[in-house]
Amino acid sequence: MDGVRLSTLIEKMGLKNMTESINTREIILTHPDINRPALQLTGYYNHFEKRRVQIIGNVEQNYLHTMMTHEQRVECYEKLFSQKIPCLILCRGYMPTKTMADIAVKYGVPLLVSNKATSEIMAEIIRFLNYHLAPMISIHGVLVDVYGEGVLIKGESGIGKSEIALELIKRGHRLVSDDVVEIKKISDDELIGSAPEITRYFIELRGIGIIDAKTLFGVGSVKDNQTIDMEIFLEKWKQDTEFDRMGTKDNYDTILGNQIPCYKIPVSPGRNVAIIIESAAINHRQKMMGYNAAVELYNRVTNRMMRQNDGETEGII
Repeated sequence: MDGVRLSTLIEKMGLKNMTESINTREIILTHPDINRPALQLTGYYNHFEKRRVQIIGNVEQNYLHTMMTHEQRVECYEKLFSQKIPCLILCRGYMPTKTMADIAVKYGVPLLVSNKATSEIMAEIIRFLNYHLAPMISIHGVLVDVYGEGVLIKGESGIGKSEIALELIKRGHRLVSDDVVEIKKISDDELIGSAPEITRYFIELRGIGIIDAKTLFGVGSVKDNQTIDMEIFLEKWKQDTEFDRMGTKDNYDTILGNQIPCYKIPVSPGRNVAIIIESAAINHRQKMMGYNAAVELYNRVTNRMMRQNDGETEGII
């Protein structure tokens, strides 16, 4: 389903439905933004986005009941509700009049009431809809929370991603998803990963089968969703393949248009990849805080060479 049921929004936001005769499960929200119908109350409907949730606050209520006659309010409600908007939310506990409710039912527009301030309920609804209506893809991989960094582990099938995730869990980190990761683009700077509901908390281990990480290691070993901060790509070790040994050049993978720092790690018998991923996560956090060990080493070597060259020059007559 490409959208969110209005009934789900009502439940999550704790809204009171004043038009219970209207089936809110059949109304699907498809637009993440909301609208306060200020100009629309005056009759201006050019560029009106009728797919948005409509919210009336203290200012609109005051305008309706102090600046309009009863006949004008009826005309205003008729124009607004005839646009087939998904719903109208009244904030600060304002209750709809019988006239408003009758016209809303006539056009099949639910009237909802919230006791919260207008700006507060607006922020909560926008956050909720942005998350649930965000563009999403599913990819093959493992997502783990390592020291608070969301690490997406990718690589060809059978390379050991699930086993590495299990080792990270035993070392105190948290599993978000194994095998399939659902990724949503919340903004141009943020990707959120989670597990499909049917496989949440499960890990597939070849030779053993399916295990439940939450049951085996406790609720502290799993997490429902996590921001994706970096990507680890596992690749089988090959003698003739060159891997980055300094880390001065940043590599990225593009997911849903967002660039994610990507590190390619060779896998071979005897390498403790879990410890390497831990180190990569800490090193990534250091970079985000402004410290880059590779650049620091490069600067030290460059300064040492400059001092040596200056000393040789001074010794020449």
